[in-house]
Amino acid sequence: MKKMEIKGLLLDPISNTPVVVLKDDEEKFFLPIWIGVFEANAIALKIENVETARPLTHDLVFHLLEDLQTRIEKVVINDLRDNTFYATIFLTHRGEALEVDSRPSDALALALRFDAGIFVEDEVLEKSRKIEVEDPRNPERLKKWLEEMDPEELGKYKM
Repeated sequence: MKKMEIKGLLLDPISNTPVVVLKDDEEKFFLPIWIGVFEANAIALKIENVETARPLTHDLVFHLLEDLQTRIEKVVINDLRDNTFYATIFLTHRGEALEVDSRPSDALALALRFDAGIFVEDEVLEKSRKIEVEDPRNPERLKKWLEEMDPEELGKYKM
């Protein structure tokens, strides 16, 4: 399992879909995950420390869990099946360990709010390299695009 962090958010120029990019500390591994617009917005708002007038869904969940004395310890992206990523949120509630199935985008949005660790299973990193070339979300295409991109542009997510 590799510890990762959110390196940036960007829009896939072909599908016009938000992509969250995870990288490890040594920048040997990266993982692009296509996510929904609302989840991308939740991640972007937290990264940029933007306060909203009313709590959005991920902020509401954060406050509920906090009030229930529950803490997110880490999130793990633990599977890739049929080009779909899966994640688990690891929580503690009054000392008791709990695990909750989650979409990676929601898990990441909540991990940011709890300052929780983000991890990716080695098997998922390996599988992500083998996604079919016909897949419009081909990570090799994105990898090439990211390599050619100006580093200053990574993370400048526009809604």
